[in-house]
Amino acid sequence: MTDRTFPSDPSTRRVGDELASFSARLYERGWMPGTSGNLSARLPGAPDRALITASGRDKGELTAQDMVVVDARTGDPVEPTALRASAETSIHAAVYRTTDAGAVIHVHSPYATAVACRAGRETRTTLVHLERFELLKGLGLADATSTGLPVFPNWAEVSRIAADVADYYGQATATPPGLLIAGHGVTAWGKDLAQARNRLECLESICQLLVIGAAEIRVRDPG
Repeated sequence: MTDRTFPSDPSTRRVGDELASFSARLYERGWMPGTSGNLSARLPGAPDRALITASGRDKGELTAQDMVVVDARTGDPVEPTALRASAETSIHAAVYRTTDAGAVIHVHSPYATAVACRAGRETRTTLVHLERFELLKGLGLADATSTGLPVFPNWAEVSRIAADVADYYGQATATPPGLLIAGHGVTAWGKDLAQARNRLECLESICQLLVIGAAEIRVRDPG
């Protein structure tokens, strides 16, 4: 078993190349410093499987070799490999399990992370109230006038964060295609990587407006 095995299946290789390309561009924007951040996408013809970036890799230099095939619902690897899937694979799986996402992106963009620091709580989920931002139209919401962006506690056990995400998105309605983790960063998703990135950009821009004072950062409990 080698550390880097180039995917032999053409469709898997294409998805791997796309993940590497998107990762490089997000890295260049300063949103994935060091080895932080992760991206995944469901595999064509096999929606129960996803390809995700490997743990500990420089996100500006990824290739299709730096990806791991996982079960989209559990996050468990489905092929023998010496690579480790991202430490946050279980969060991606929670999103795939509870939404119709085709791709998920997690980054440490500065303004969303700042809002996550300010609005997050150690032991409970909160919501950042977003209202009357034109950029809400870019999230594909049924009602683009307002939404509550969840901020989950940053538990040391990632599986516990994933459980919170699954519980919330499995029960809540009219939810945005994104979330924050306290002090940690932002995750967004869409039908494909392009839509996930566009929604990520909208969330980051809205958070920028909040941080610079265009509107108050209003935090409330769910329900």
